[in-house]
Amino acid sequence: MNMKLTILMASIVLSLGSLNAYAAENHIKEALKHAEAAAKASDGKTVAQHAEQAKTHAKTADEHLDAGIKSLESAVEHGNMDHGDMAQKAAKEAVTHIKAAQ
Repeated sequence: MNMKLTILMASIVLSLGSLNAYAAENHIKEALKHAEAAAKASDGKTVAQHAEQAKTHAKTADEHLDAGIKSLESAVEHGNMDHGDMAQKAAKEAVTHIKAAQ
């Protein structure tokens, strides 16, 4: 019985770890999912829990988008000064941040 319980708990922990890794790459999608769940919940505690999770993902996405915008501004500035390598580097950073926001 102890062995079965240990295996079950290990499976749950591994599953949650995989889910969190996936969620970290989809902040906007996760924010929307939890906001929708909050809107459909019938009790205050559940609404609050989902709203808190939605807020966390939305803030993370927002931080990445802000960083992406700064990188794009840098790419424009460097591009206008004909600093091709620096402009390209900034544009690549923007792509990384914008993808992380999704």
